[in-house]
Amino acid sequence: MDTKHLLGKRIKELRKRKKLSQEQLAEMVGFESSNSISNVENGYNYPSIQNLEKLLNVLDSSFKDVFTFEKYQDEDILRAEIERLLDEYPEKLQDFYKILKALTE
Repeated sequence: MDTKHLLGKRIKELRKRKKLSQEQLAEMVGFESSNSISNVENGYNYPSIQNLEKLLNVLDSSFKDVFTFEKYQDEDILRAEIERLLDEYPEKLQDFYKILKALTE
């Protein structure tokens, strides 16, 4: 997945966390229509730096928040990272297990 799509997914996630519709967010940011928000969220357009700043202010987020994409990494990359962490912290194996078990129950 490219950066444009990852950024869009992240903005959509932050918007939903604030319980805002695309229309509400567009109005709060000062966009003429919700199509601008839709195009960003669907990875068709990058927002300008000024509009990204406005979006982040309304979404109570930072540049770091919006560009944190680890959650959307490829499954193979995530598995490799989990294996690396388990190799690095073998004493945490039981903790990893308990967390995974709790998430899947």
